[in-house]
Amino acid sequence: MTPKLFGIAGWKNSGKTGLAVRVVEELTRRGFRVSTVKHAHHDFDIDKVGADSYRHRQAGAHEVALVSGTRYAIMHELRGADEPSFEEIISRLAPCDIVIIEGYKREPIPKIEARRLEAAKREPLAPSDPFILGIAADHAVEGATLPVFNLDDTNAIVDFVIETTGLNT
Repeated sequence: MTPKLFGIAGWKNSGKTGLAVRVVEELTRRGFRVSTVKHAHHDFDIDKVGADSYRHRQAGAHEVALVSGTRYAIMHELRGADEPSFEEIISRLAPCDIVIIEGYKREPIPKIEARRLEAAKREPLAPSDPFILGIAADHAVEGATLPVFNLDDTNAIVDFVIETTGLNT
């Protein structure tokens, strides 16, 4: 079963992460199995310096799996290789009902644009992206031709995600 995909796009500090978290919480509460993918535009580390897994990576391991009785994580070092494609990342996820994608502004998937007055940039993404199907904002959006939601109206946004993706079918 291929999961449904739905993205949350926006500029830095536009409220993407908060919205993603609320959407995941509500979808999970409604009984859906949800996975997420977040794109980072910078070097990041989920390992602490000095931890055993960090030492394994520093020693040159291509992949390091951390496994416990409650979770596991696999870190994959690119070691100079190209960033994996969006499709490759999605294909590596375990089966689920829907994947909420934060970032990946340019992927051809249905998405909602998050907008906040405090965002790093205020230039709307929707006019140049036909895959943006709605706007979630913390302010009035004048002249919008797409559905506009209050950034904090999680239930209405989740209803829109379900309807847009056909998740209930």
